[in-house]
Amino acid sequence: MQLIESAQESISVVRQCELLGISQSSYYYKPRINEFDLELMAKIDEIYTRRPFFGSRRIMMELKQLGLSVGRRKVQALMDKMGIEAIYPKPNLSKPNLEHRSYPYLLRNVKIERPNQVWCSDITYIRMTNGWLYLVAVMDWYSRYILSWELSNTLDTAFCVSALQAALEMGKPDIFNTDQGSQFTSNLFTSELLNRDIRGMP
Repeated sequence: MQLIESAQESISVVRQCELLGISQSSYYYKPRINEFDLELMAKIDEIYTRRPFFGSRRIMMELKQLGLSVGRRKVQALMDKMGIEAIYPKPNLSKPNLEHRSYPYLLRNVKIERPNQVWCSDITYIRMTNGWLYLVAVMDWYSRYILSWELSNTLDTAFCVSALQAALEMGKPDIFNTDQGSQFTSNLFTSELLNRDIRGMP
Protein backbone atom coordinates (compact mmCIF):
# COMPACT_ATOMS: atom_id res chain seq x y z
CA MET A 1 0.00 0.00 0.00
CA GLN A 2 1.52 3.32 -1.12
CA LEU A 3 0.40 6.39 0.83
CA ILE A 4 1.34 10.01 0.29
CA GLU A 5 4.63 10.63 2.06
CA SER A 6 5.66 13.98 0.63
CA ALA A 7 6.78 16.53 3.20
CA GLN A 8 4.46 19.03 1.53
CA GLU A 9 1.41 16.98 2.47
CA SER A 10 -0.22 17.68 5.82
CA ILE A 11 -2.36 14.49 6.01
CA SER A 12 -0.89 12.05 8.51
CA VAL A 13 -0.49 8.33 7.82
CA VAL A 14 -3.16 7.66 10.45
CA ARG A 15 -5.64 9.97 8.71
CA GLN A 16 -4.81 8.57 5.26
CA CYS A 17 -5.47 5.04 6.53
CA GLU A 18 -8.82 6.20 7.91
CA LEU A 19 -9.76 7.82 4.58
CA LEU A 20 -8.80 4.68 2.65
CA GLY A 21 -10.59 2.40 5.09
CA ILE A 22 -7.53 0.34 5.98
CA SER A 23 -5.86 -0.39 9.29
CA GLN A 24 -2.42 0.95 10.15
CA SER A 25 -1.20 -2.59 10.64
CA SER A 26 -2.08 -3.34 7.00
CA TYR A 27 0.00 -0.39 5.87
CA TYR A 28 3.05 -1.38 7.90
CA TYR A 29 2.73 -5.12 7.15
CA LYS A 30 5.63 -6.49 5.15
CA PRO A 31 4.65 -9.75 3.45
CA ARG A 32 7.03 -12.67 3.70
CA ILE A 33 8.37 -13.63 0.29
CA ASN A 34 8.91 -17.26 -0.60
CA GLU A 35 11.75 -17.16 -3.12
CA PHE A 36 10.90 -20.59 -4.54
CA ASP A 37 7.27 -19.56 -5.08
CA LEU A 38 8.43 -16.39 -6.84
CA GLU A 39 10.63 -18.48 -9.13
CA LEU A 40 7.74 -20.84 -9.85
CA MET A 41 5.37 -17.96 -10.54
CA ALA A 42 7.83 -16.38 -12.95
CA LYS A 43 8.17 -19.66 -14.86
CA ILE A 44 4.40 -20.24 -14.81
CA ASP A 45 3.94 -16.75 -16.25
CA GLU A 46 6.43 -17.51 -19.04
CA ILE A 47 4.74 -20.81 -19.90
CA TYR A 48 1.25 -19.30 -19.72
CA THR A 49 2.26 -16.37 -21.94
CA ARG A 50 3.46 -18.81 -24.61
CA ARG A 51 0.62 -21.29 -24.21
CA PRO A 52 -2.41 -19.74 -22.48
CA PHE A 53 -4.45 -22.88 -23.20
CA PHE A 54 -2.25 -24.93 -20.83
CA GLY A 55 -3.91 -25.95 -17.57
CA SER A 56 -2.19 -26.77 -14.29
CA ARG A 57 -1.34 -30.34 -15.32
CA ARG A 58 0.51 -29.37 -18.49
CA ILE A 59 2.21 -26.42 -16.80
CA MET A 60 3.37 -28.80 -14.06
CA MET A 61 4.91 -31.06 -16.73
CA GLU A 62 6.67 -28.09 -18.33
CA LEU A 63 8.07 -27.05 -14.94
CA LYS A 64 9.41 -30.55 -14.33
CA GLN A 65 11.17 -30.44 -17.69
CA LEU A 66 12.84 -27.25 -16.48
CA GLY A 67 14.05 -29.08 -13.36
CA LEU A 68 11.43 -27.60 -11.03
CA SER A 69 9.79 -30.48 -9.20
CA VAL A 70 6.36 -29.36 -8.06
CA GLY A 71 2.95 -30.96 -7.64
CA ARG A 72 -0.20 -30.05 -9.50
CA ARG A 73 -1.94 -28.66 -6.42
CA LYS A 74 0.92 -26.25 -5.91
CA VAL A 75 0.67 -25.11 -9.51
CA GLN A 76 -3.10 -24.69 -9.15
CA ALA A 77 -2.65 -22.63 -5.99
CA LEU A 78 -0.09 -20.35 -7.62
CA MET A 79 -2.23 -19.94 -10.75
CA ASP A 80 -5.16 -18.96 -8.53
CA LYS A 81 -2.92 -16.49 -6.72
CA MET A 82 -1.82 -15.02 -10.07
CA GLY A 83 -5.41 -14.87 -11.29
CA ILE A 84 -4.84 -16.96 -14.42
CA GLU A 85 -6.55 -20.02 -15.84
CA ALA A 86 -6.36 -21.98 -19.05
CA ILE A 87 -8.14 -20.32 -21.95
CA TYR A 88 -10.30 -22.93 -23.65
CA PRO A 89 -13.75 -23.13 -25.18
CA LYS A 90 -16.37 -23.94 -22.59
CA PRO A 91 -19.08 -26.52 -23.36
CA ASN A 92 -22.24 -25.28 -25.06
CA LEU A 93 -21.00 -22.21 -26.88
CA SER A 94 -24.60 -21.16 -27.49
CA LYS A 95 -26.16 -21.04 -24.06
CA PRO A 96 -29.89 -20.34 -23.77
CA ASN A 97 -31.13 -17.16 -22.18
CA LEU A 98 -34.09 -18.08 -19.95
CA GLU A 99 -35.59 -14.63 -20.53
CA HIS A 100 -35.77 -15.18 -24.29
CA ARG A 101 -38.69 -16.86 -25.98
CA SER A 102 -38.37 -20.59 -26.76
CA TYR A 103 -39.26 -21.68 -30.28
CA PRO A 104 -40.69 -24.99 -31.56
CA TYR A 105 -38.66 -27.30 -33.75
CA LEU A 106 -39.98 -26.85 -37.30
CA LEU A 107 -38.13 -29.58 -39.17
CA ARG A 108 -39.68 -32.74 -37.74
CA ASN A 109 -40.70 -34.95 -40.69
CA VAL A 110 -39.85 -32.17 -43.15
CA LYS A 111 -38.19 -33.36 -46.35
CA ILE A 112 -35.49 -30.97 -47.55
CA GLU A 113 -35.92 -30.87 -51.33
CA ARG A 114 -34.57 -27.56 -52.66
CA PRO A 115 -32.23 -24.64 -51.99
CA ASN A 116 -33.52 -21.81 -49.81
CA GLN A 117 -36.03 -24.13 -48.17
CA VAL A 118 -34.01 -24.26 -44.92
CA TRP A 119 -30.99 -22.31 -43.82
CA CYS A 120 -29.09 -23.06 -40.64
CA SER A 121 -26.48 -21.42 -38.48
CA ASP A 122 -24.13 -22.47 -35.69
CA ILE A 123 -21.09 -21.26 -33.78
CA THR A 124 -17.75 -23.02 -33.44
CA TYR A 125 -14.32 -21.98 -32.19
CA ILE A 126 -10.85 -21.67 -33.67
CA ARG A 127 -7.75 -21.99 -31.50
CA MET A 128 -5.29 -19.13 -31.85
CA THR A 129 -1.84 -18.65 -30.35
CA ASN A 130 -3.18 -16.48 -27.53
CA GLY A 131 -6.78 -17.51 -27.13
CA TRP A 132 -9.80 -18.30 -29.27
CA LEU A 133 -11.86 -16.84 -32.07
CA TYR A 134 -15.52 -17.74 -32.55
CA LEU A 135 -16.84 -18.51 -36.01
CA VAL A 136 -20.50 -18.35 -37.00
CA ALA A 137 -21.63 -19.56 -40.41
CA VAL A 138 -24.92 -19.49 -42.28
CA MET A 139 -25.48 -22.50 -44.55
CA ASP A 140 -28.13 -23.62 -46.98
CA TRP A 141 -29.22 -27.01 -45.64
CA TYR A 142 -30.00 -28.56 -49.05
CA SER A 143 -26.88 -27.56 -50.99
CA ARG A 144 -24.52 -27.29 -47.97
CA TYR A 145 -23.39 -23.97 -49.46
CA ILE A 146 -21.90 -21.51 -46.96
CA LEU A 147 -23.80 -18.29 -47.55
CA SER A 148 -21.86 -16.14 -45.08
CA TRP A 149 -19.60 -16.27 -42.05
CA GLU A 150 -18.22 -13.96 -39.39
CA LEU A 151 -15.43 -14.09 -36.80
CA SER A 152 -15.47 -12.60 -33.31
CA ASN A 153 -13.28 -12.76 -30.21
CA THR A 154 -16.42 -12.70 -28.03
CA LEU A 155 -19.64 -14.69 -28.02
CA ASP A 156 -21.83 -11.68 -28.56
CA THR A 157 -24.97 -11.38 -30.69
CA ALA A 158 -23.69 -8.75 -33.11
CA PHE A 159 -21.44 -11.02 -35.18
CA CYS A 160 -24.27 -13.55 -35.59
CA VAL A 161 -26.63 -10.82 -36.78
CA SER A 162 -23.96 -9.55 -39.17
CA ALA A 163 -23.57 -13.01 -40.71
CA LEU A 164 -27.35 -13.33 -41.06
CA GLN A 165 -27.67 -9.94 -42.74
CA ALA A 166 -24.91 -10.80 -45.20
CA ALA A 167 -26.62 -14.08 -46.09
CA LEU A 168 -30.00 -12.39 -46.55
CA GLU A 169 -28.47 -10.19 -49.25
CA MET A 170 -28.35 -13.38 -51.37
CA GLY A 171 -31.95 -14.42 -50.81
CA LYS A 172 -34.06 -15.80 -48.01
CA PRO A 173 -35.15 -19.19 -46.72
CA ASP A 174 -38.58 -20.45 -45.73
CA ILE A 175 -37.18 -21.69 -42.41
CA PHE A 176 -34.10 -20.64 -40.48
CA ASN A 177 -32.82 -23.37 -38.15
CA THR A 178 -30.49 -22.86 -35.18
CA ASP A 179 -30.13 -24.11 -31.64
CA GLN A 180 -31.64 -22.29 -28.66
CA GLY A 181 -28.48 -20.29 -27.95
CA SER A 182 -28.97 -16.78 -26.59
CA GLN A 183 -27.37 -15.25 -29.68
CA PHE A 184 -30.06 -16.79 -31.91
CA THR A 185 -33.06 -16.19 -29.63
CA SER A 186 -32.19 -12.54 -29.01
CA ASN A 187 -34.54 -9.84 -30.25
CA LEU A 188 -31.80 -8.49 -32.53
CA PHE A 189 -31.50 -11.82 -34.33
CA THR A 190 -35.14 -12.92 -34.42
CA SER A 191 -36.35 -9.51 -35.59
CA GLU A 192 -34.22 -9.91 -38.72
CA LEU A 193 -36.18 -13.09 -39.50
CA LEU A 194 -39.59 -11.78 -38.52
CA ASN A 195 -39.20 -8.63 -40.61
CA ARG A 196 -38.73 -10.84 -43.67
CA ASP A 197 -41.49 -13.34 -42.83
CA ILE A 198 -39.00 -16.14 -42.25
CA ARG A 199 -40.08 -18.86 -39.88
CA GLY A 200 -37.38 -19.17 -37.28
CA MET A 201 -36.27 -22.09 -35.19
CA PRO A 202 -34.97 -21.67 -32.50
